[in-house]
Amino acid sequence: MLASGGGAIDGSILGMTTHRVNRLLSALAVAAVGMMALAGCAPGSASASSDAKHIVIGADDGNEQYWTILKGKLKAEGIDLEVRTLNDGVQLNQGVQDGALDVNLFQHLIFLSQFNVKNGGSLVPVGATAVYPLALYSEKYHDVRDLPAGATVAVPNNPTNLARALLNLQKAGLLTLKGGGDALATPDDVQTSSITLKPVDANQTVTALKDGSAQAAVVNNTQAQKGGLGDDLIVFKENLDDPKLAPYINVFVTRADKKDDPRWAKLVAAYHSPEVEAAVTALNQKNLKFQTSWTAAKLGEELTSLQTALKAKG
Repeated sequence: MLASGGGAIDGSILGMTTHRVNRLLSALAVAAVGMMALAGCAPGSASASSDAKHIVIGADDGNEQYWTILKGKLKAEGIDLEVRTLNDGVQLNQGVQDGALDVNLFQHLIFLSQFNVKNGGSLVPVGATAVYPLALYSEKYHDVRDLPAGATVAVPNNPTNLARALLNLQKAGLLTLKGGGDALATPDDVQTSSITLKPVDANQTVTALKDGSAQAAVVNNTQAQKGGLGDDLIVFKENLDDPKLAPYINVFVTRADKKDDPRWAKLVAAYHSPEVEAAVTALNQKNLKFQTSWTAAKLGEELTSLQTALKAKG
């Protein structure tokens, strides 16, 4: 949070070098931009949350075509959908928690559980969208069995995708995890391995593959698209029908005290209309599995289970 007044900030700057001052001011400017992005949601947000004809939704891809189609579907239902784009997941969740946003769509259940546990949040899923793949890519090898012993494999280092990457590598036969692993697995859980893990920022998984510092890389669907990785480079892909992928179902999220709002059912139904699903499918090059059988109640049970496991793990 920014200081409420300027005096403390000005006083702390005295005696700093110009370089350090510039760094501080730059950091404050970045923070201010994020604060203003959420503050921009505030006008009318209280009435928006209770307005049956208006939904303010936060997303990280609000300019994609499927949102336009979704808006049209909801307009026919008498609902005005307002999409606000933020590129930071914590801000998207905090905006819902604080009431600046009615609902958001950008995350899967394990990310949501981590936010709630870490921040004392009361956010809940009210509808499912899809599961997206986290595949193993290689430009040099055409089959996972061709990877040589000790091959370096880049994996995303954020806890959510790191655990999933480890589970995928286990399914591919490249390592084993204690007790079979779970959605909270870490490299410390690796028991045996025929590869060398290279944890990097999720944005750098494609780079590690292309610059030769890794012979293979576990890359999420979004980064694969941005990096120009085609399906022909996939050497192992998880089965999106696997029930163990439940923690990775992407969901619409709102605050617990708003979970019974009838608007969410209309929002979820409109998302799963043939026209919207077709646009989402095209955007993701068919690499997804829609999840229409997961009710809000069932999603809530999965979230509770994940949060309990997170708290137990500390």
